[in-house]
Amino acid sequence: MRGVGEAMGAITIVNALVTGVGSAAGIALGARAEVELHPAGSRERWDVEVEEAARTPLVVSALGVALNRLAPGSSGTGRLAVRSEIPPARGLKSSSAVSAAVILAVARATGAEVPVVEVARLSAEASREAGVSASGAFDDALAGLSSGLVVTDNRSGELLRTDELGRDLEVALVIPAHEHRPSPEWAARFASRHAEGRAAVDAALAGDWPRAMRLNSELVERLMGYDYARVRRAAEDAGASACGVSGMGPTLAALAPRARAGAVADALSSVEGDRRRVALSSSSYDRGTGP
Repeated sequence: MRGVGEAMGAITIVNALVTGVGSAAGIALGARAEVELHPAGSRERWDVEVEEAARTPLVVSALGVALNRLAPGSSGTGRLAVRSEIPPARGLKSSSAVSAAVILAVARATGAEVPVVEVARLSAEASREAGVSASGAFDDALAGLSSGLVVTDNRSGELLRTDELGRDLEVALVIPAHEHRPSPEWAARFASRHAEGRAAVDAALAGDWPRAMRLNSELVERLMGYDYARVRRAAEDAGASACGVSGMGPTLAALAPRARAGAVADALSSVEGDRRRVALSSSSYDRGTGP
């Protein structure tokens, strides 16, 4: 029994740590998981070997959640390999992409037909269990399995709104070298600004995602100590539809029409880091292959 799962990273429109409601859009940076399972009724549990380079608490958690939910009562041996091109701990949703890819790979290997929303919910459960996300990042996982933008209630696992962002938009990224600490360490600080975060949520729910991204970034910058206001304005002057901190940073992301993406990327040049231009993701849920 073999299954392959792929999920994409994402950029933040609204950070869910503030109010519990989050919004994100998938980008074309991906994670891929491949699993082989060999059922054996005589075993008491699954004993799946995870490649050493990929054996993190998150991957182990995602594998356990997937097997418990998608193959209950079964047992056997197997092997899991995971690859990701998403820089970790930089605000580009690498954890959500990896856990979603693992869960989707197990679903394909076992023949389980799992709705995309449920894959994202299981990913959020694994992220909370592993301690890498305070909110579970349901919005990030769902964005990485979908096209366009999603708005979700991460407390209830409910999808509130989807929006297409347009085929002409491209994403300019600046990815600084330093990493952020895990979100559970920041949860109380973010939640204390619930009232301020409501305006960004209301804008996202109304479909005004550029305003939502700007308001969210202004708040996250104050909480995290980033000084991005000037460069965000420069990006908007160069033609960006919106620009802001992704996740808890340090990555800065700008969405721009393709014809202006080069100028927008140049406008971000005062921020030190790896510079990339990537497409928004199309739906990745159907890219995996089954047995």
